[in-house]
Amino acid sequence: MTGHDRPRERLVRLGQAALTDAELVAIHLGTGRQGEGVLHLAGKLLDEWGGVGGLARADVDELARTPGVGTAKACRLVAAFALADRGAMADRRGVRTSEDVAAVAIPRIGRARTEQVLLIVLDGSHRASRVVTVATGGATNSVVPVREVLSLALRHDAVAIALAHNHPGGSLDPSAEDLAVTERLRSGACEVGLRFLDHVIVAGDQWRSITASR
Repeated sequence: MTGHDRPRERLVRLGQAALTDAELVAIHLGTGRQGEGVLHLAGKLLDEWGGVGGLARADVDELARTPGVGTAKACRLVAAFALADRGAMADRRGVRTSEDVAAVAIPRIGRARTEQVLLIVLDGSHRASRVVTVATGGATNSVVPVREVLSLALRHDAVAIALAHNHPGGSLDPSAEDLAVTERLRSGACEVGLRFLDHVIVAGDQWRSITASR
């Protein structure tokens, strides 16, 4: 491979749109391993994970187990996908609707393979001043600490709050516990003077409002 054919040089000359998925992954990997070039390693990773979407869901420890990757390269890949996801939501002006809540949550937890619960703290202009993971669970459930959620919101001078969690199995149907937690959180927020915007379920890039489901 000549200098002009290397992914990094092609990126400089031609821009990111001209590069294949394997070339973009190769740039983050940096190097291959003995007997295997970086482009081949990148292509193998994409094949193993079913393309970019699958690779973006991989955890550091999973990627690091692939020969030639290791922890440092795995961290670079995971960080790159995280930045891309967060960049997709960085220019949003405010969080006022269920769709806005979903737009904050999907880049962060939509692809997660264990259930995670996000608290979105909103300031007086309804901008997300803080997005905090308040609970994690297994592949099927997590427990939402309602008292701790409200305490955290108050410590960060919230005017309003929203909650979001993911369903790794792909279903957008709220469970009985989802509905119960939503009602407890709505009632508690009202008691302490916070506006409760919504509780949204996300799965991949799909979402559903629990409030609208009631």
